[in-house]
Amino acid sequence: MDEPDRTLPDGYEDQLGHGALTFANRPLLTGTADLDRWQPDVAIVGAPLDINTTNKPGARFGPRALRAEADHPGAYHLDLRIEVFDHLEVIDYGDALCPHGQSEVGLANIRQRVLEVASRGIVPVVIGGDHSITWPSVEAVAEAHGWGSIGVVHFDAHADTADRIDGNAASHGTPMRRLIESGAVLGRNFVQVGLRGYWPPAHVFDWMQEQGMRWHLMQEVWERGAPAVMADAVAEAMEGCDALYLSVDIDVLDPGFAPGTGTPEPGGMAPADLLRAVRKLALETNLVGMDIVEVSPPYDHAQQTVNNAHRVVMEFLAGLAVRRRDG
Repeated sequence: MDEPDRTLPDGYEDQLGHGALTFANRPLLTGTADLDRWQPDVAIVGAPLDINTTNKPGARFGPRALRAEADHPGAYHLDLRIEVFDHLEVIDYGDALCPHGQSEVGLANIRQRVLEVASRGIVPVVIGGDHSITWPSVEAVAEAHGWGSIGVVHFDAHADTADRIDGNAASHGTPMRRLIESGAVLGRNFVQVGLRGYWPPAHVFDWMQEQGMRWHLMQEVWERGAPAVMADAVAEAMEGCDALYLSVDIDVLDPGFAPGTGTPEPGGMAPADLLRAVRKLALETNLVGMDIVEVSPPYDHAQQTVNNAHRVVMEFLAGLAVRRRDG
């Protein structure tokens, strides 16, 4: 393979942090030829789709907010003592085209853009968007790494395993069922953390149990503590797998910390626990993709939700950077 060419066009660098809006001011690449030339480790992919939302929309603005509204204090991780972007080449690959009112087209475009990244051995970080975007994103990663060979760790207040919601098979409440039905992920390797509240009903949990899925309710997290739960979740998801995909619905956090989301559910995780859980996964497992979803800026206050979501991604990147540095 040729040496990577990471030269920027004239005037481009001056725009970063001033005019051009990219995640953490990383370089913007727009096509597969750029990916082949640059050979990054990680690519940020926007998935601005919220047409499959059941409650309050607005997550289509999540990618824009994570690029434009999050505070960017730097990239030196105090706990891990690493300058993230010194050891991990991260680029922003722009957004998948999600045209108004066309769910199938948008989901197909997300799948294609994530596949362009994952098929090159680049780790996709998908910023949504409602949770329906996880369906095409995980399928693209599974296609690149082996159908049925990756596990999923899913942080959420809701299981998202309904068959249909209002007749919609692509609702943001159904993507995890679609992934298991397609065979992209085996039920035994699908682990959920933080579930709580009053949905889904018992018959959906019965289906989940039949598939071999494992879950850790918020009650268990409260009783045992996040570190103990995460140790079990990692072992369960990795059973028979050598790679994991991480999906984080920001509503896994208590709405006091993350008001900017479409389906808030009281009694959730604190950011300190979520961020360290994501860090643990990134440090200890072979993560080959992730998404952060359901950030709805119209309902946010003082960028609380946006900044928490941004830091979830930064913890993921910091863990990957340590693994790259340490070989």
